[in-house]
Amino acid sequence: MHFGKITYGVDERGEVGLLTRNIKVQASDDAEKTYFGGHIMAMAGAKMYVSGVELYRMGQNMHLARYPIHWHIIGKASGQYIENASIHDTYSRCVTVHGTDDVRVENNVTFNTVGHCFFLEDGVETGNQFIRNLAIQTKCHPDGKPCIPTNLFLAHQSTKGQDAKDILLPSDNTASSFWITNPDNVYRDNVAAGSDEIGFWYALPTHPTGAFLDKEGSDNIWPGRTKVREFSGNVAHSNFDGMVLDRGPNAEGRFGIAGPNLTSYNDPTDPKSGLVISEFDNFTGYKNRNGAIWGRGEYHLYKGLKLADNAIGFTHASGIPGAAPFTSKVVDSLFVGESDNIGNPRTPQEVTYGRSLPSAAADFPIRGYEYYDFHHEIVNTTFVNFQPNQLRDAGAISYLLFTSFGMSTSNSVEGLKFLNAQPVSFPPIQKRWASDYGRSAAYQSAAFHDLDGSVSGIPGAYIVIDNGIAADQESCEMKPIWNAAICKGDMGRFSIAGNFSGFQTGPITDPIILQRNGKRFEYIGETTIGSGAEVRVETSRDKLSLSLTEMDDGSSLILEFPGFNTASGAVEESSLDALRASKKTAYFKDGDTLWAKLVVDNKAGLTIAPGGNGPPGLTPRALPVGAKLDVSKVDPVGTASLDQGGTRRE
Repeated sequence: MHFGKITYGVDERGEVGLLTRNIKVQASDDAEKTYFGGHIMAMAGAKMYVSGVELYRMGQNMHLARYPIHWHIIGKASGQYIENASIHDTYSRCVTVHGTDDVRVENNVTFNTVGHCFFLEDGVETGNQFIRNLAIQTKCHPDGKPCIPTNLFLAHQSTKGQDAKDILLPSDNTASSFWITNPDNVYRDNVAAGSDEIGFWYALPTHPTGAFLDKEGSDNIWPGRTKVREFSGNVAHSNFDGMVLDRGPNAEGRFGIAGPNLTSYNDPTDPKSGLVISEFDNFTGYKNRNGAIWGRGEYHLYKGLKLADNAIGFTHASGIPGAAPFTSKVVDSLFVGESDNIGNPRTPQEVTYGRSLPSAAADFPIRGYEYYDFHHEIVNTTFVNFQPNQLRDAGAISYLLFTSFGMSTSNSVEGLKFLNAQPVSFPPIQKRWASDYGRSAAYQSAAFHDLDGSVSGIPGAYIVIDNGIAADQESCEMKPIWNAAICKGDMGRFSIAGNFSGFQTGPITDPIILQRNGKRFEYIGETTIGSGAEVRVETSRDKLSLSLTEMDDGSSLILEFPGFNTASGAVEESSLDALRASKKTAYFKDGDTLWAKLVVDNKAGLTIAPGGNGPPGLTPRALPVGAKLDVSKVDPVGTASLDQGGTRRE
């Protein structure tokens, strides 16, 4: 079905790409069987200017450097271009810019091509302009067989496809229409339509790869520390993922589900030079079968997003937790769960439902915005048509299902609007929907801060998952349909150091059980807690290191530890009443039970080491905390605690 309308403010009109030109360059008919077509390459000393040409049956599958159009290690190529051309039914890429700067690639259309299409090869290329190009049907293989991709979708997390013998690069089994290895280039008003896998892929290596691996000067080129020159007005639709900023290649071209990311500095060669914002403007993503945007890195600003009819609208991971004022911020944007574009219903479930569905599973829970991995903000954004129904759950705001990492109560919303949309959905854990299926530690303590009350109606409230520990009837309004609660007062994160092996799924050795309000919660790495809460902690472990983060000065938590004897680095109080009244971190010993109160003092400069359970490839750094305390079952109260700075107060 052709759809030719702007629906709910999202332009989903179908593109038209003219493939014929008066000048035609083509390979012989047998190329359709051998996948060995023609190629055009400009090398050092050459200049290439191409306009209004049709390239047909071009590129040589499984042969390096044999692409339809290829600038090959020219260096500065200012003024050179390919424009108004068509490139279709080809066997290896579309336009390759390799070791070449300042080329213009404008107003071209590609169709039915193989491997990464518009291709920045090694990560040294800068100043190139990709403007108003239309890429349609980018495939992994010339015979049309399915890709074997590597991505965060639960069924695709294997790297097996990168070992295939019928791809040029390991990443070609996760083919993209625009493969971007250096952000210092211009991408304006392009369309990626119908890629087998990814529309736009910022795949940033730590240093240049390929022909520039270990070459002089390459160690001073840091694509992942470089600011985005321009990314504006681009569209990705009908792909698996619309836009990905993650999973940069290593020296062998291989990549993991998490890897080198984009965190930009004033001087990319100097990580002490200060961070700068990388901005992504007016991106439209619709009918992507997995997500419209997946990002990783720090200080990313997304302005004017228009995302519709995707399985998931937006998910973003942290690069270096705490390094920037925010990890990502979405402002002045629009998310639409279901537009007027019903697509082409084919399966019995789709025919019954009356529209095509983004996921092969008809009951897949659609989400607009997913929080994940530390500090993210949504500002002045509208959500439309995210309503649960008899077929599937839906929600405007959720969390990555079902993440084990990176929860933060600093995540915030402000100035949101909801039209026919359930504001929040924290669905019960089901493995088949999981992108991250470990112990789901972060998901089980999900939270965000409603700064102006535009979600909850209560300015300053927190929306937390109803896990039995974070919420209580006195300070919270339970929202069963959200599987969440709206809570007043200060909230933050309570952490107990230790290896909780977030990606594992078996029982935890020496588990820790938290009890509050008659409910039990197995601690699995972190949890949200409100100031003033009292929690009982049961464990067979001999020692625990406790901390509070993301809370205001003076906020506190009281903990009861049966079987514990000592606390270090705190004042000892003479009674439970005195402990409850204490304005400083303190403890009280009552028979075989130790009571402790953590009181937040953000000016004290306390830190803890980052946990070791996060995804690989991230830079660890000390994390600030507002309060911390060690408790132990061994050594009597007295000199052991005094040696570590403790004092006793009667």
